[in-house]
Amino acid sequence: MEPAGKVIVVTGGAAGMGEAMCGRFAAAGASVVVSDIDAAGAERVADGIGGLAIAADVSDERAVVELVDRTLRQLGRIDAFVSNAGVLWGEPHDGVTPLHERGNPWASNQAWQRVWDVNVMPQVYAARAVLPHMLERGSGYLIQNASAAGLLTALGNAPYATSKHAVLGLTEWLSIHYGDRGIRVSCIVAEGVRTAMLRGAQGEWFAVAGAIEPEQAADCVIDGMSKEEFLILPHPAVKKYFRGKAADYDEWISKMRRLHAKTPGLKS
Repeated sequence: MEPAGKVIVVTGGAAGMGEAMCGRFAAAGASVVVSDIDAAGAERVADGIGGLAIAADVSDERAVVELVDRTLRQLGRIDAFVSNAGVLWGEPHDGVTPLHERGNPWASNQAWQRVWDVNVMPQVYAARAVLPHMLERGSGYLIQNASAAGLLTALGNAPYATSKHAVLGLTEWLSIHYGDRGIRVSCIVAEGVRTAMLRGAQGEWFAVAGAIEPEQAADCVIDGMSKEEFLILPHPAVKKYFRGKAADYDEWISKMRRLHAKTPGLKS
């Protein structure tokens, strides 16, 4: 799929990688719907690219349904839906939290649930809401943002790593079940993108060291869509790491333990 002439919805579009994707899609000739819980931010980005801003808290299924319905009412169709919104921590965070510290709010059930509600369920809601329209037309594209944490892991952040593995699993399932019905599905697997979210990833220096600019990641997304690749890999090294993991899972875990042990600020 090429963006020109397409209607593309981007959640989490008010900042970071979402904002960069909105800009790149618009520059390539797409009609872009900028969606974000930050209504003012969505309006700012939409105004700058000539897009449509629709504020939505994607952790609320009703808001996702309204996002899809309003887009269809105003623009007539949805060619691609980019589920990009996400959170790093379920609670305000100033350090790494071991899983076993029950009394710590960053490791609480509420924090885990918040990460799940923002990182995973909105992608379920989006697919549920937009697939009937896409299937009726016989075409459509779902793009999910899993990050490298979905293929590998995220040191120091169990909720984030777990949620991104779930995103990858959902994306695989969607591709397998709907790929022969005209629905293309891709998963964005970036190791690190220089955004406010990454700046909050304290201790995760392995991601920061190879971080790229949001615009570079957005260019990779457009290239991946044009090739209809399942895995969109802004960091080619991630494929090498993933192959090593698959080739010898025990050895990969041993290497990750060593990395964890020597990473400043991490504990367990």
